[in-house]
Parts: sequence; structure tokens; C-alpha cells
Amino acid sequence: MVRDPAPISVLRPVRGLDPYDEATLRSGFRLDYPAYELIHCCADADDPAVPAIRRLMAAHPGVEAKLLIGDDDVTSNPKLNNLIKGWRAARREWVVMADSNVLMPHDYLQCLVAGWREDTGLLCAPPIGCLPHGFWAEVECAFLNTYQARWQYAADTVGLGFAQGKTMLWRRADLEQAGGIRALGAEIAEDAAATKVVRRNGRRVRLVDRPFGQPLGHRSAPQVWSRQVRWAKLRRATFPACFLPEIASGSLMPFLAAGYAAHTADMSAVGVIAALAAVWYACEALLARAAGWHAGRWSPLAWVVRDLMLPVLWAQAWLSNSFSWRGNDMSLADAMAGNG
Repeated sequence: MVRDPAPISVLRPVRGLDPYDEATLRSGFRLDYPAYELIHCCADADDPAVPAIRRLMAAHPGVEAKLLIGDDDVTSNPKLNNLIKGWRAARREWVVMADSNVLMPHDYLQCLVAGWREDTGLLCAPPIGCLPHGFWAEVECAFLNTYQARWQYAADTVGLGFAQGKTMLWRRADLEQAGGIRALGAEIAEDAAATKVVRRNGRRVRLVDRPFGQPLGHRSAPQVWSRQVRWAKLRRATFPACFLPEIASGSLMPFLAAGYAAHTADMSAVGVIAALAAVWYACEALLARAAGWHAGRWSPLAWVVRDLMLPVLWAQAWLSNSFSWRGNDMSLADAMAGNG
């Protein structure tokens, strides 16, 4: 267990300003924790997030907060390059890296501290989509919550937790022993590198018991597709053996198998698939309700659309190595070669 209240440095990389970002950034100034510093990292002084952060700092003079501007172009990961200066400036034994779109509850740091165990090398929290506006934001919720978070918590339960870059709590000495923050540049995604660093050290990546919200607002179909393709390509590049079976992780394969079994048994394939779908998505609704995650009237249709997209995303992840990440055109092949 972490000593409570352990002094903590909270690093928040920022780039651009989405509709909910000022609210999520403000949440970092309102934590009920007695011993934390808040360090915002921005690569560009002209970034639209800079004035918002300065306003928040002026409005909360009692919070130990700073804004660092500049970029260390030493890895293929723009987010990691942005964070390096914050890691160097952090003065606490424990360091949280939290994306700017994470909505932090008042007890955010207490939840993280409570989740640390003796065998923990890194504590993370998957993003939970909330406040969706429009159908495609509902689809993004369907991906984030009852699909991705469900599988992440299932893996964590059997001791195979994977890091998630939205929130990462490090004991500074552990990462420094592994080569420091630049060790997270060994992979194109810092959370994939973090998973491998922790496992090499004989420790576990664990997930917090209660994950934190990510307000979505409006999403378009191209935005959802672009994000999901990018994440699929990153998973394929960094954990190919784990990515291979993802083709069977949604409902489509079970539905096809049920339809085939019904056909061979001289039963109505449509009726069997419909019955299985009703049970399948009712269980998903119960999970969302039990976990307190978003579920609205459009959620069942969003779950179906997500499951139809999954095999296409899986195939697309193998077809090319290029993608766009917050305005940066990137290539998996070039990044992996550069990191190697």
C-alpha cells in the first residue's frame, strides 16, 4: 500500500482544447488531497490550451501548479516528448501521468493510492466514456466502456493487466531504475512500453477499482473510425500475439456459430441468433448499469454497430502502418525502426 497521503506529482500533457477540456483540466485543481503538485506540459506556447491553463492557475492560487512549455524531440511519441520536461520537474516520490481529457473526481488521488499493492509496478485506469452527444459518441462509449474496459478488467483479474495511458501512477524510483521516462519511448505507445517495463521488473500492472470518466461530447463517424483504427494498429504493432484473437472478441463470431448450429439442427437460424442477441446485449446492459457506466436509449444499437465494426477494424489494422495522431502523421514502421 502507498503511504497516505503520499506526496504526488500530477503531470498533464495538453495539446489543443476540446469542448470539455477546460472542465477536465479544472478538475485537477479541485482534488481533495493535501500533498500534490500539478504540472501541465505543452509543446507550443501558441497552443489554445495555454490561456485556459493560465486562467485556471490564476483562479486557484492555493494549488501548487505550473505550466511548462517546450518539446523534447527524442522519441517517436509526441505525447511522451511533451511529458519529459514534466517528469524532470516533478519533485514528488509518486508521479501520476493523466491525459487532459480525464475528468478527475475529488478523491481521484485517494482512489489511485488505495489501489497500490506490494506487487504493483504501475497502476492505471481505463477511460470510461461519458456525456456523449449524438449517435457516434454513443458508439465511442460502446467501444470504451462495455467492450474495452470489460476486457481490460477481465485481463487484470487473471493477473495480465495492461497499462492504459489515460491515467498512470508510477513510483518514481521504479521507472528511474528501468531507464527513466525515456524508457517509455521504446514502443510507439507509451502504455505498451510501460506494460513491458513493469513485467520485465517482475511486477504487475494493476487497474484502479473505480475508473474515471472521459467526457466525449460530439463525435463524428470519421473521428470514431480514425481513433479505433489507430488504437487497433498500435495494439497489433506492440502486442501482436494478443491482437490476433481480437477478431473473435465481439458478438459476431458467436452469432454466426449459433446460426450455423441452428441450421445443422434444423432450427430457425434467425430465431436462435435473435434469442442469443437479446441475452447477449441484456448482459451488456446489466454490466453498464452495475458499473455505473453510460447506457442510454441508443446504446443497444451502438453496441451492435460496434460489433459489426470490430472485424473490419481488425482487418484494417493489418493493411497499413500509417495513421494520424492529434495532427501528427505517423508510420508504425518508421516509429518502430527509430525506437529500435
